[in-house]
Amino acid sequence: MAEPDVAVVIVTYRSAKLTIDALRSVAAERIMSGLCVRAVVVDNDSGDLPEIALAAQQYDWSSWLTLVHAPRNGGFAYGNNLGIARAYADRTPDYIYLLNPDTQVRPGGIAALVRFLTDRPEVGIAGSSFENLDGSNWPIAFRFPSIFSELDTGLQWGVVSRLLKRWVVARVMSTTPEPVDWICGASMLIRPAVLAATGGLDEHYFLYFEETDFCRRARLAGYSTWYVPQSRVMHIMGQSTSVTDTRQGPKRLPAYWFASRRRYYRLAFGLRQAIAIDLVAVLANSIGHVKRIVQGKRHAGVPRFIRDLMRHSVLWPRNRSIDPLPANAQHESRTA
Repeated sequence: MAEPDVAVVIVTYRSAKLTIDALRSVAAERIMSGLCVRAVVVDNDSGDLPEIALAAQQYDWSSWLTLVHAPRNGGFAYGNNLGIARAYADRTPDYIYLLNPDTQVRPGGIAALVRFLTDRPEVGIAGSSFENLDGSNWPIAFRFPSIFSELDTGLQWGVVSRLLKRWVVARVMSTTPEPVDWICGASMLIRPAVLAATGGLDEHYFLYFEETDFCRRARLAGYSTWYVPQSRVMHIMGQSTSVTDTRQGPKRLPAYWFASRRRYYRLAFGLRQAIAIDLVAVLANSIGHVKRIVQGKRHAGVPRFIRDLMRHSVLWPRNRSIDPLPANAQHESRTA
């Protein structure tokens, strides 16, 4: 039997050196695993391709690497959909593997995910465990956001967090595979049937919440998502985007984060519940802010978060309309 055909998609934006390091790890995995691994690198109009092309020539990657110049910086979902379409143009892969440019696949990392999906045809998406740049573990997967997770995040109060433990978004994972709500899009193996059922990633998200929404729609279409710790990937947090880099303290969140959050809650819960979620979020964050002031930790919170949350909230009628999903992305079951 032929080895599974895995199409790796990497979207880069001003991350040429990191992308080259990621490709080195993919090249090593091709040799070690024996899988038929090819890669598509999409540059979201940042000028990264010349440097990556030079490295491809230097390391003789041209037989399995395709470079695509996106005409605009359309964000994570846009770039990945472009890369997926390019991979399909050559031939339909057995699996699509989304990989961040600020990652390096550890030996056997792709093969472990492929084995898992091959052995479990009912599973649609599989994700890796991560390690930080210093080698420390980052064994995290996620629950879907909800009104209760917004309450916990806003209050940041130990006793409340314990009571709401089952709704806290971040989950510390064990060393055995487990089903989860969603996984980090930095290392995500996808069965093509999931892409057919969901229509792919929602390009209305520029950054953030797109993989959350993708896993949610995959579940609605009948496909589960699993965390597979036997697959290990090094991820340099905050390099693809500085938002998640907290080494210098919390940063003000960009407008597109709030736009993505708003879209997710509107699609997942509808307008009425999205309004209720925002009311709870504003109240909880206001209480949490007062608590930090009393504790002398005023600067521990995200700067201007409540003000920005209010500005982008569906509490205001001007923020309530959203662009609909394409028709092929609205499936609610495998037979829908």
